[in-house]
Amino acid sequence: MLPLNPAVAATLDPPVMEARRWLAETTLPEGLALLNLSQAAPVDPPPAALRAAMARAVEQDPAVHLYGPVLGNADLRAALAHRTAAIYGGAVEPEQVAITSGCNQAFCASVATLAGPGDAVILPMPWYFNHAMWLSLQGIDCVPLPTDAVLLPDPDHCATLITPRTKAIALVSPNNPGGVEYPAELIGAFADLAARHGIALILDETYRDFDAKDGPPHGLFADPGWAEVLIHLYSFSKAYRLTGHRVGAIIASAARLAQVEKVLDTVTICPSGPGQMGARWGIENLEDWLAGERTEVLLRRTAIRAGFEDLPGWEMLGCGAYFAYVRHPFDAPAPDVARRLLAEAGVLMLPGTMFRPAGATEGARELRIAFANADVGQIAELTRRLGALK
Repeated sequence: MLPLNPAVAATLDPPVMEARRWLAETTLPEGLALLNLSQAAPVDPPPAALRAAMARAVEQDPAVHLYGPVLGNADLRAALAHRTAAIYGGAVEPEQVAITSGCNQAFCASVATLAGPGDAVILPMPWYFNHAMWLSLQGIDCVPLPTDAVLLPDPDHCATLITPRTKAIALVSPNNPGGVEYPAELIGAFADLAARHGIALILDETYRDFDAKDGPPHGLFADPGWAEVLIHLYSFSKAYRLTGHRVGAIIASAARLAQVEKVLDTVTICPSGPGQMGARWGIENLEDWLAGERTEVLLRRTAIRAGFEDLPGWEMLGCGAYFAYVRHPFDAPAPDVARRLLAEAGVLMLPGTMFRPAGATEGARELRIAFANADVGQIAELTRRLGALK
């Protein structure tokens, strides 16, 4: 038998793929359409005007089919720098922006420049499983940071976990899987903590465009020295429905991105040409459309919160952007409950055990609901089905 890297063998199987296997193996209840609440990705195509612009570029612009700059096209880097500075009221230069093949790659490339086998990165629990998976694959210690009853991490507790091996703290806000939106003051406190210890704060704001708060989500970019501690991650996939085109971004110091370039050149050489063109067109033309998307997601957020208030035995721990994170009322572990929900209620969601370390008891009572693809009527149907289970 050929050798197998033990770090790969020890890493969690991809949860969304496992959920798809459940779906293939399960006979859905008769008369109930599937409510697939397992994956946080838009299922609708990009808006028609964006598709038309991309089609014109594919047909008329030969450059979109060629290798491009490793750190991304200059026009997109400049556009994202300008938009980020406008949102946060700070200064961001194009050379501080790198375009990546999705936000997962942005995280992987950033970590690759910070840490290696035997080092450590702190992640609040419940965590985004792909972040934990990448650390595991690289032999980096994933240090779990507990969160409170509303899924907020405590900087003081985090400080007790920092050792000489710690290279970064990684936050996701609005959070995946918890949905919770971290207050600006909390994000600032983590940035101060990271700065005091000479480590990085990786801040993944994939779902920033759907934050319920008006105004800047935090004030980090307003600090002229932000690049000394912050590595900021962003995704165009959720904003403009470009999931299959894999376009994400890192915003960090130019010196850090010079190291990131080595990683990206080795892995993908450059991001997708059509995807980058679509992302730039979106920034320039879809601000009002994106505001409408945000309004719709916030309506769904309100609907699912209201629905769970009237659902006996269920407890909502966090809700925001694309996600609700709940505690179920059944006397069974979450993976079994998830399979039962699929077989008896036609509802597919992920168990909390996929978002915590192996053996963590909290995950056995938790489920993640990715509700952004369910309209208000489908959310009402979800709560009806859950309420009918005994």
